[in-house]
Amino acid sequence: MLNGYLAPPGLEETLERELKNIKRRYGRLFLGEGESHFAQNIWHDAQIIPFTSISDGAKKLKALQKLWAYYPYSHIRRGQLIAEQLPYFAPKPILFPTPLPTAPLGSWTLIDENTILASAHCSSPFAHGEVHFQETKEPPSRAYLKLWEILTLIGVRPQPGERCLEIGASPGSWTWALNRLGAEVIAVDRADLDPKIAALPNVAFLKRDAFSLGPEDLPPLDWVFSDAICYPQKLLEWIPRWGRTKMVCTIKFQGNEDYATIREFEKIEGSKIFHLFHNKHELTWVGGT
Repeated sequence: MLNGYLAPPGLEETLERELKNIKRRYGRLFLGEGESHFAQNIWHDAQIIPFTSISDGAKKLKALQKLWAYYPYSHIRRGQLIAEQLPYFAPKPILFPTPLPTAPLGSWTLIDENTILASAHCSSPFAHGEVHFQETKEPPSRAYLKLWEILTLIGVRPQPGERCLEIGASPGSWTWALNRLGAEVIAVDRADLDPKIAALPNVAFLKRDAFSLGPEDLPPLDWVFSDAICYPQKLLEWIPRWGRTKMVCTIKFQGNEDYATIREFEKIEGSKIFHLFHNKHELTWVGGT
């Protein structure tokens, strides 16, 4: 069977460059084969399901599993009528920290008036891979949502009293989020932190080039975080200095995706790579967890 790959809005061309052997395209959804880093949600073993009526379409979906997320593409009103006959599903913004949903969630769409494309097994437990949090205006930017999302997905986060290094910390949204978890934070950047973040208890700020730092320059660390703007190769060369320390780093691309460098990140023992709902033209790499 083929898979469905749902592109993040605005990254359709990025996903199209990455995938091999694309058979069909339905808006942001590509039907094909291959591995993907940039898909927002992967519909594993997507099925083509003919149906004769709205009630028949709903019946065939319910026979596969209970909960479904509808992706509107073709014959949208007809799709909405089918969705109304499925068990009620209306995701709400989640409060961080909250564990991942455990109920299986399938995805489906109409590709014509009498044909459903569906998958009962998707890569994301969230509808369309969209992770919506109850937001706050306390931090100086919305970048903290990336950190909340990755910590939710991996199911591990800094504990009270643990020591974190964050590089590229200015203006301080990740530092705020780590401090809120009760962690001690050493924030490093050439630019100053937002004064409200710098004044938080258990936050120490170093104004310097973060990539000149190594473990020998700092007290023992439990975590290393980076949302720094830099070439992926520079980050790749810096990561091994920290050994088995738990790490979360954003891989930011300067132009088109560098798949050779992505493969080098994957070779690091224990690596996991995600394209988050809150990522743009970037990936999030996790190691040591």
